[in-house]
Amino acid sequence: MRCWRVVILALALGFPGGGRAALERVDLLVTGGTVVTMDAERRVIENGAVAIRGSDIVAVGPTEELQRRYRARQRLRADGRLILPGLINAHTHAAMALFRGVADDRTLEEWLRNYIFPLEAKHTTAEFVYWGTKLAALEMIRGGITTFADMYYFEEEVARAASEAGIRVVAGETILDFPAPDFRTPAEALRYTQQFIQRWRGHPLVVPAVAPHSVYTCSAETLREAAALARRTGAPLLIHLAESKLEVEGIRKREGRSSVQYADELGLFEARVLAAHCIWVDAADQERLARRGVGCAHNPTSNMKHASGIAPVVALRAAGVAVGLGTDGVAGSNNDLNLFEEMDLAAKLQKVSTGDPRALPAREALALATIEGARALGREQEIGSLEPGKRADLILLRRDAPHAIPFYDVYSQIVYSLKASDVDASLIHGRVVLREGRVLTVDEGEVKRQAARLVAAVKESLAKKP
Repeated sequence: MRCWRVVILALALGFPGGGRAALERVDLLVTGGTVVTMDAERRVIENGAVAIRGSDIVAVGPTEELQRRYRARQRLRADGRLILPGLINAHTHAAMALFRGVADDRTLEEWLRNYIFPLEAKHTTAEFVYWGTKLAALEMIRGGITTFADMYYFEEEVARAASEAGIRVVAGETILDFPAPDFRTPAEALRYTQQFIQRWRGHPLVVPAVAPHSVYTCSAETLREAAALARRTGAPLLIHLAESKLEVEGIRKREGRSSVQYADELGLFEARVLAAHCIWVDAADQERLARRGVGCAHNPTSNMKHASGIAPVVALRAAGVAVGLGTDGVAGSNNDLNLFEEMDLAAKLQKVSTGDPRALPAREALALATIEGARALGREQEIGSLEPGKRADLILLRRDAPHAIPFYDVYSQIVYSLKASDVDASLIHGRVVLREGRVLTVDEGEVKRQAARLVAAVKESLAKKP
């Protein structure tokens, strides 16, 4: 009798020899939501599920099917929610969160030279960068961002803060031809960057990068050496490019060519490049960027706020350029790290600038913040969509707030109606970092205390400024 009970139990549970195949084990099953995959077919799966083992997605499909196939150690119910790939902030300066709003309503050149560079020289230390990045990580995780590309100083601290917070980062040490907060010369910055790349190479969340600031703040020699370092180490190269009319006119007057052509002829595009802004690019520049495989990071709020212009996103994409979406820093260029706002603005800016309401529809605006952002970073094999084999970076979005009702089109709802505050949960590298709107990986109280202490010194400096 006891033998028959064992057989019956085996049949019920699906153990080997129990009459059907054993369920495959996974660590986490996210079930019951509308899965917006952003894969090549742009599949949307109602009552869908995502199966995760370790840091990777092993299956995406209908909940009923995945429950038949997998036994999960944990389950995350997503009933009534959207399940999306984590958002990718393709350009920011995270630690500048501590300079939020210090110099609004100024031109880019005035903002940089009269405010930001002097404040950074006085206040930007390793400690400042560490806590500023922790503050930014809190905001980004809450808003559904799972990856960010950073250009700043003391990038060792950016990498440390991001890895502790459990958020993915492409971390670029900024290189300038004049003294920076961390290094007096570009040679020192380049030596540090090489060590930084070696130290963080292979980390599951941190991708170290080379980041010459721009073609107007770095000499030709510095730019060549930065490009050589990126090629030699295989690290990505981050740079501001064709950001303002003043920049491109100055380069054309000095070098007799566009900023894009100048950068290419110096060898920058031999590396894997993500160029921020790409506003002042003509058809020849666009073709060159596409041919050389350069990704661009579009920053609509920043470009509007500094009156820098409108990046020709539709034309860039038509030429074959991968375009991601960024917030830029929050110290005057922007005042938050909110990719939902950037998606909305990106779509609307292209409509008004082209005179065509069909330009950059909502589905494509979401692509900029997900799969195309991953492509611009050269990481599309790992992140940007919900597909087997990719990293388990995903977010859950509530859709029960008044601004989310009624619900007709999933892409329109995400881009034009939903808010960063609708993000309910987030997984990065298979780890739950946000649940029910609470960040699990950062001590929010401690971050706020440290931020208040550091900001007090900045306010004192501003009070003394004539």
